[in-house]
Amino acid sequence: MSNCENCSSNQNCKYHGSSQLYKKDGNTPVITLLGQPNSGKSTIFNMTTGSHQHVGNWPGKTVDQKEGECKWNGKRLIIADLPGSYSLSAGSDEEVITWDYISAGNADLVVVMADASQLKRSLYMLADFVGMKVPAILVLNMIDVAKGQGIVIDTAALSEKLGVPVVTMSAIRKKDYRVLYESIETSLTQKLKQVFFHCEIIPSFYPIILKKSRLCGIINIKVVFLNIGEKNAMNIINNITNTLKDDLSVEIKKGSKISIAAACFSIYAFQELKKQLTSIDELRFIFTSPTFTNEKAKKEKREFYIPRLNRERSLYGTEFEIKLRNELTQRAIAKECADWIKKKVTFKSNITNDNMAGFINVDDTTYMPVNGFTTVDLGCERGNNAYLMINKFETPFSSSYIDLFDELWNDKTRLQDVTDEVIDNITTAYTENSPDFIYFVTLYNIFNEFLEDISEDVLPNEATGFKESKIWGMLYNFQKDAVLAIINKLEKYNGCILADSVGLGKTFTALAVIKYYESRNKTILVLCPKKLANNWNTYKDNYVNNPIASDRLNYDVLYHTDLSRTSGESNGIDLGRLNWGNYDLVVIDESHNFRNGGKIVDDDDGDSKLNRYAILMKKVIQSGVRTKVLMLSATPVNNKFLDLKNQLALAYEGHTDYIDEKLNTKRSIDDIFKNAQKAFNIWSKWDPSERTTESLLKMLDFDFFEVLDSVTIARSRKHIQKFYDTSAIGTFPQRLKPISLQPNLTDIKSAINYNEIFDQLMQLSLTIYTPSHYIQPSKMSKYSELYGDNKVNVGFTQANREQGIRRLTAINLMKRMESSVYSFNLTLKRIKELITNTISTINKFNKHTSSVLNMTDISCVDDFDLEDQNNDELFSFGRKVKIDLADMEWLEWKESLEKDAEILDLLTYMVGDITAEHDSKLQELYKVIDKKITNPINEGNRKIIIFTAFADTADYLYEHVSNYVKEKFGLNTAIITGTVDGRTTADLKKTDLNTVLTCFSPVSKDRDLFENMPKTDIDILIATDCISEGQNLQDCDYLVNYDIHWNPVRIIQRFGRIDRIGSKNKVIQLVNFWPNVTLDEYINLKSKVETRMKIVDMTATGDDNILSEEEKTDLEYRKAQLKKFQEEVVDIEDMSSGISIMDLGLNEFRLDLLEYVKRHPEIEKAPFGLDSVVPASEDAPPGVIFVLKNRSDSVNIDNQNRLHPFYMVYIADDGNVVCDHLSPKAMLDKMRFLCKGKSEPIPQVYKKFNKETKDGKDMSKFSDLLGKAIASIIEVKEESDIDSFLGGGQISFLSNDIKGLDDFELICFLVIR
Repeated sequence: MSNCENCSSNQNCKYHGSSQLYKKDGNTPVITLLGQPNSGKSTIFNMTTGSHQHVGNWPGKTVDQKEGECKWNGKRLIIADLPGSYSLSAGSDEEVITWDYISAGNADLVVVMADASQLKRSLYMLADFVGMKVPAILVLNMIDVAKGQGIVIDTAALSEKLGVPVVTMSAIRKKDYRVLYESIETSLTQKLKQVFFHCEIIPSFYPIILKKSRLCGIINIKVVFLNIGEKNAMNIINNITNTLKDDLSVEIKKGSKISIAAACFSIYAFQELKKQLTSIDELRFIFTSPTFTNEKAKKEKREFYIPRLNRERSLYGTEFEIKLRNELTQRAIAKECADWIKKKVTFKSNITNDNMAGFINVDDTTYMPVNGFTTVDLGCERGNNAYLMINKFETPFSSSYIDLFDELWNDKTRLQDVTDEVIDNITTAYTENSPDFIYFVTLYNIFNEFLEDISEDVLPNEATGFKESKIWGMLYNFQKDAVLAIINKLEKYNGCILADSVGLGKTFTALAVIKYYESRNKTILVLCPKKLANNWNTYKDNYVNNPIASDRLNYDVLYHTDLSRTSGESNGIDLGRLNWGNYDLVVIDESHNFRNGGKIVDDDDGDSKLNRYAILMKKVIQSGVRTKVLMLSATPVNNKFLDLKNQLALAYEGHTDYIDEKLNTKRSIDDIFKNAQKAFNIWSKWDPSERTTESLLKMLDFDFFEVLDSVTIARSRKHIQKFYDTSAIGTFPQRLKPISLQPNLTDIKSAINYNEIFDQLMQLSLTIYTPSHYIQPSKMSKYSELYGDNKVNVGFTQANREQGIRRLTAINLMKRMESSVYSFNLTLKRIKELITNTISTINKFNKHTSSVLNMTDISCVDDFDLEDQNNDELFSFGRKVKIDLADMEWLEWKESLEKDAEILDLLTYMVGDITAEHDSKLQELYKVIDKKITNPINEGNRKIIIFTAFADTADYLYEHVSNYVKEKFGLNTAIITGTVDGRTTADLKKTDLNTVLTCFSPVSKDRDLFENMPKTDIDILIATDCISEGQNLQDCDYLVNYDIHWNPVRIIQRFGRIDRIGSKNKVIQLVNFWPNVTLDEYINLKSKVETRMKIVDMTATGDDNILSEEEKTDLEYRKAQLKKFQEEVVDIEDMSSGISIMDLGLNEFRLDLLEYVKRHPEIEKAPFGLDSVVPASEDAPPGVIFVLKNRSDSVNIDNQNRLHPFYMVYIADDGNVVCDHLSPKAMLDKMRFLCKGKSEPIPQVYKKFNKETKDGKDMSKFSDLLGKAIASIIEVKEESDIDSFLGGGQISFLSNDIKGLDDFELICFLVIR
């Protein structure tokens, strides 16, 4: 880069060359306008330059740069309007720019503007020109206003004293400009001697200037300016080769009296001069702007309040003293400083809006200008000043400053004593802090932007009175947190998913949200599975067992299946007349039923119809009023992130731009989920030992977490136990180790076993479900057109659907065999009957006449919950698909059907001998029941729930178990399968779901509140998964899985019926029945069935994909999950195989903070560097949690840290990282657990810590740990860069210059001892 043409700089300097708007050519004078704001500069600039002006920005600043040109007497002049500033103390951007511009020699003449009506304030600027060699004239503007106030200025006397021309004018009067131009011309022509100003007391100065003034004698600033010529008046301290600290160290002596006027005071400046300051006689300190004063700034003046807050925080170190604060000695220094202040120092603060320049008086010596009393001003730290020149005056010149300080010090109208406030504030830096306070200091710093951004519109409006409602009073603390967070999310993002774990009372949480919106006159719809309708109806109807009847909730309840109906009545509502689009809020219970999204389905007439999801979106969400959506599900994600996206899409009506503009993300929600799924797919292929939830979280980026944090709430059972006070709630019952049983198939020695049955199953082709595979190629287009498959342009999709159904059937056969011989046999007979009837139709076929097969219509297969294995519809769909046998290779098909029929006959024969008496599994169940009833695990509790996946098995069990327990123990049994009303051996007039469950679990179902409810007890309940969700049956303490559901989530949901918070049972037991094969064999059997069906598909379609890697991985997954179930009861969030959103949201911390700040607004004044000490525990080893703020973006380039610029690291005493900065949720949870509610310091740990550190004087060990914590941040970042690169991600390998300690500011720290 070439040299600057205007100075000797070796590059283009800030104020030469390219930074000038009008090029300085050497012949055109540059006139610079300088003055305080509102002194008339801008008016003169506009009047002189007119339209010939340009406005830009000063380099690197947001401050306007104004230059223009004008002509006078044919001469061109460049006019530069410098930013208005009160002084040249190099504090604000404006002051820095002004100082730099003038000192760089850009101006040929400086026009110093002053307000003639307020000379007292306006002449302050001139005091800062000490040492500035610059030709100048003084313009006294607004002279008309001054005269109107009776002020008459003797300009000749003023000009004589200053040695510069003085012009009086009114900038708004054109005629006055002639005088100004002439003065400028004269000054430039005569090459007036350059002037720089010194200060001296001349008592007669103002009386001379203000003669005849009614203000004479009142204004007495005593400032005058002398021409150059005095020798030894001043020394320059450059703060490079000689620093202010060095000079003060010499000047301050024992018994010295010091006076300081400065913007701020830092304890670290005291530390630098401690030796000298402790021996002085007194120190008087004036804060030059309002600091620590009593009155509060108004909310609308917050822009002025923030700088004041920063000045007050400077007590504990400014932003440029971070390195000192990071040495962790703040506590000891603050203590010594406070003790010194109490003995030697008095603080006062300016309480006016008048600007005061800073200076220091030490005995008879003055230093000025001084901005603050900090290590930067002392020259010990660099700061952000280009230079920091300070002038040192000896007597007699210093006497003017000494007198000025004395006069100010005694002026009670200008100053207020703030010594006590300063001492109180410094004291906070060394007093013992409660852990609770440090937790909230952490939250305040991390989330205070949330407080500033928050609108009352998106917070729960307590004026509705919903907090006085009955439902609110019944909620536990964690549920109340969720309610407030849900309302916040619904208002801000229009939707929310509540994904709390099984048994945490999502229904009650949702009811409180409903109450809030009903209080605001909103119309609400609850959409739930039919089996849960009774729950929701109870809470809105005027029933005796409705605990919140007094809240008079009035929402509508409809079933998921009602979305597909256009007429008829449901739950008392006429669907034909229902205005679906008029609901303000829709609550969707078990929302995972909508995870597959909206797909177009073809009906038999070829017309398109919408599935339930699409109908919900179109009829309810998108039409009519703007609808908010609250979704409830313990399992919102099954095995892909798309599940979650589809549910969230309901909240933003399918229009991604609706939510993209509200989220604080860099990419669209579509891209975010696409990337998240890509990361999951890579992760799922890893070795099981590496495939942990933690490793997945590290692969997901900031945007994904931001989305989840914005629209989901998910807490686990462990989370509630760990991070909430559960004393009012009660506890979860203790889980006993699961009992795993593997009975033989039968006790008949010669009978078939599992493996032999599977060998036969492997021979089945099940082509009864794939007739379209046998359509002649020449006829294929006819059926493709008939069933609308050409619309999607992917071939004959009916055939693809059939393949899917056949695979499901094959797996279902295997599962039914595992469930019970009875169910397996029934299924064999059903399929055999279907095959026999089809063969009969083929045999009657005459190829000369049309014979149409009415085959299975499986176009609606997407609407079936394929996890529900009790789906007999898989074997008998409606007969709608019509295929003419004449169009088929019917002989080949018949041959395949006959082979299957033979195998089915053989299987039926082989299992036919296994009756109930010889069913080893049933006999084993009897033993389990005997043991439980004769030796209850909780005193007096004989209740058992037996779950099975199939209604056939449930019927079989009821038939035998009910007789067994009635005869042997006199107890009643009931069965619930969801298809029809229940049955029971109890003497009940009604056997509907609600009556049966109430008699089985009378306490949890509030039976005593019903007068008409039978008091008969049911002790054994046999059920399918129709009650595995949403039912509270915690009277029971013993649950038997008679068959293992292939999806482990279902097993957890089943157990959730009895494993509930607040249970009266001390312990609960899970019993699992497994097939009598090893787990490896069990998994392999399923794999073989899958592969077999694929091979059949391959031969029919040419598809050579046997088992994809994904499916193989999935099998390994299930194996690992099921293995866990043999040893323990696991929670959904603990299953490393699934995708959990439990530990991602940060909203509860924000709401924690919001509540705290309402009661403790003073937290914003908390200094940085505070600490507290808490006891260690099993989950929290001894160490330190550091809360840091990064001062550069170099660490978070790839947006991995959700809290950026804040970083939290938990480092153990041995230097190992317990929790790194990429796990903010886990870290905040730990901190909350360690701190929240502990509102007093804990003596037994802080005394030990103080002894260890010698009351904070020796913090070397902890400063070393801080260094290691910062090093770990950089190390983790580098590791994640490499991981991202290896994982196919894009990464910048440009050097990220992280210096370590200097890049991080310590906010606070928590010591664990």
